[in-house]
Order: sequence, then C-alpha cells, then structure tokens
Amino acid sequence: MLVTLCTLITALTCVSGVTVVTQKPPVLSVRKGETATMDCNLGTVTNSDARWYKQIPGGVPQYVLRFHRSYSSSYYGSGFSAPKFTSTHQSTTDYRLIIKNVEEGDSAVYYCQTWDSSANEFASQ
Repeated sequence: MLVTLCTLITALTCVSGVTVVTQKPPVLSVRKGETATMDCNLGTVTNSDARWYKQIPGGVPQYVLRFHRSYSSSYYGSGFSAPKFTSTHQSTTDYRLIIKNVEEGDSAVYYCQTWDSSANEFASQ
C-alpha cells in the first residue's frame, strides 16, 4: 500500500528583503514501512534552525520538531519523537526531515520554517 507524504513549495517575502525557503520533493510517495526523507533549504538564512510542521488537510499545522546543526538532538512537539522523526543537516542552509517506518497516519503536508534574524521574521516554505 502506498502512503503519500506531500510538501508544498512556496516562498515568503519579508519586509527588509526576500527570504525564500524551499522544499523538495514537492510530492513524495513511499510504501508502508519505508523511510521518507524531505529536504529544506533555508535560502540566505545560515545561523538558524529548521522547524518542521505536519498538516493533515482540513486540520491545523502540528509542530513536529526543530533542529539546528549545533544541536546534539532535535526538540519535539507533542506526539512526535525519535526514532520515528529525526532531522539532519547537510550544510548551514540544508536540512532534512526523516520519517521512519511510514504508516498511513503520516500522510500529510509537511512544512519547513526558519527564523530570519536579519528581517526579524519567520520564513516558511
């Protein structure tokens, strides 16, 4: 059985400039029990964490986790924990959400967000 995990690509324009947070792939389909990975690029923001949210269509976004490259571990929202949900980084701007042992309940839209201190605003994909 296929479980679909979706990511929506958008951009947020900030008052003092443009911060573009991007995600890939736009749509990810994996089989039950497999591992899903989603990438987030924070654009020009280099010294901030990546925050991940899960939203089931018709529902409100749920905070999954936040991760910074200098953290020894992720900080989790209620109902989310390791080892099922983890995050890694590939560079100062590239972060990855990893969902292990995917099940039907994981099917949702996943959003990436960061804090842009230069604009004093959050930037979301």
